[in-house]
Amino acid sequence: MGKAMRENGKAIQRLREVGLRPTRQRVELASVLFKGEDRHVTAESLYEEASQLGLRISLATVYNTLHQFTHAGLLRQVIVDAARGYFDTNTGDHQHFFLEDEGALIDIPGDQISVAGVPTPPNGLAVDRVDVVVRVKRA
Repeated sequence: MGKAMRENGKAIQRLREVGLRPTRQRVELASVLFKGEDRHVTAESLYEEASQLGLRISLATVYNTLHQFTHAGLLRQVIVDAARGYFDTNTGDHQHFFLEDEGALIDIPGDQISVAGVPTPPNGLAVDRVDVVVRVKRA
């Protein structure tokens, strides 16, 4: 069995585990996204990568699929500002450094940062998580 077939098999299993139907586009994008170490992607960067691999997929499908993966718990969305959002394959406890000049995110392990003074949410609401983005520049 070739590497691509193994990657597709892992992608299909991962999609089924979270209740997503393994369509061709979802399997192809999951195979690209989850093929190695954790990483941060934008819809545009994933679209570019998929295109370079010869996958025929529209940018709109990439956006929709990333949001479906996020809703299913496969990804975590990191909003840097109103114009920039990233999708993180690491859904565990961690925060981020953001290299402003390069537009890149770097993970901060969850045990290296603490957040104090989180206000009590209004009645009927509960804090789900707190996202911290520390903006940095090269010295």
